Amino acid sequence: MVMVLLVVSGAALAQTLTALKHQPPDGIIYTFQMTDGTVMAQGGNCSDWWKLTPDITGSYVNGTWTQLASLPAGYAPYATASAVLADGRLLIEGGEYSECGSQFTLTNQGAIYQPTTNTWTTVAPPKTWDYIGDSPSTVLPNGDYVIGNKLTKAMRELNPTTMKWTSIPSTGKKDFDAEEGWTLLADGSILTADVKKAPNSEIYTPSAKEWVTAGSTIVDLHSPSPYGCINYGPNGSLCYYPPGEIGPAILRPDGTVFATGSYTTGNGPGNTAIYNTLTGEWSVGPVFPRDDNAGDSFAVLLTDGNVLVEGDSGTSYLFNGTTFTAGPYTPGSLMILPNGQVLVGGGTTEVYTSTGTYQSSWQPTISSYPSSVTPGSTYSISGTQFNGLSQAGAFGDEFQFATNYPLVQITNSSTGHVFYARTHNHSSMGVATGSLTVSTNFDVPTTIETGASTLVVIANGIPSEPVSITVE
Repeated sequence: MVMVLLVVSGAALAQTLTALKHQPPDGIIYTFQMTDGTVMAQGGNCSDWWKLTPDITGSYVNGTWTQLASLPAGYAPYATASAVLADGRLLIEGGEYSECGSQFTLTNQGAIYQPTTNTWTTVAPPKTWDYIGDSPSTVLPNGDYVIGNKLTKAMRELNPTTMKWTSIPSTGKKDFDAEEGWTLLADGSILTADVKKAPNSEIYTPSAKEWVTAGSTIVDLHSPSPYGCINYGPNGSLCYYPPGEIGPAILRPDGTVFATGSYTTGNGPGNTAIYNTLTGEWSVGPVFPRDDNAGDSFAVLLTDGNVLVEGDSGTSYLFNGTTFTAGPYTPGSLMILPNGQVLVGGGTTEVYTSTGTYQSSWQPTISSYPSSVTPGSTYSISGTQFNGLSQAGAFGDEFQFATNYPLVQITNSSTGHVFYARTHNHSSMGVATGSLTVSTNFDVPTTIETGASTLVVIANGIPSEPVSITVE
């Protein structure tokens, strides 16, 4: 018998929500951490995009919103595949619904955003892919973007430099890619818990270009689908038979993946399971409290290693590796911020703050950096763990918003004012890279204050120890 583990403790009281001083003008569907410290949000009509810039002290609560360029005409998707790339651009692929949710089309449209010019460019779909929809996707350690076909087992790999798609084998895959989420592991492989073939799980190794079973999740993580044929295609002539839903899965600093489930019977509670990447074994996690579940919901890795997962009820839960702690009501998107807070979308956009903190061994370390910098110039910086220990964000299938890339923050020693230098061309997009030396380039903003300053590299809200620099 599996017990529901719900702890109400001082930790619950320490979790707070603070509303943003300036609310997004058109609401938030979901958000991305851009490499210049700003946040990019998809607005309520799906084609419009907005930027949240922190104030001069680094506060997102007191930040301001500005409108960005809209998507190319005719592309207003809801529930897309997506990623911030190693060069700092944002890629949006497909969409379960077009016209901002009014049409179930599984569109194969795509676009890429260049933040330096505030422009979107249309991306051609992979050849023969008439439909993409809400497909699983991720960025590999080498920086290539990989996406799975929602309707088949097929996979395609995009080289961001050439913007060319390549067909890659999906040998060994047990079921089609629909509704499943992909979690990047420390060795560069991808873990997924199957939906149609639940409770099976699988791992894809890019070097071998094949899927192999990772065993049973023991408990069922997928929900039965209440739908039969959902029509799409020319005049609605095609049928999509959804296999159900599943919740987000998050890699934690201890090497375990916390996988959450949708309801499994009626409106009953969702299960959870824990995959140990060191032993290759699954174990049973706590059942969601209050008959809640996490089907198609958000989860983030907090800086203390706990997972904040949103129930379908809108209530959030804190998982510490063993038990659940009830949290506040967070009915919307979640994303970790550079300061360790969580940006919460929804009716009112807020930031979630927890008193937990990181272990020193989880911090990025800086080994090579410029001792002085000039506004408007570009520099290289290197060290370890610039990509953090996890992608730190998941939703299930669509809405990918991983934050496993380095940010550079410079603070003026005299004024205490905070500036972000846009990073790009990261040497790795892996996770938990350990002692491997990694690097990135950063552009010093022209608006930065001169004088003695400190610099930190931030990954998933965890900063390195500061180093001293001079802004000339």
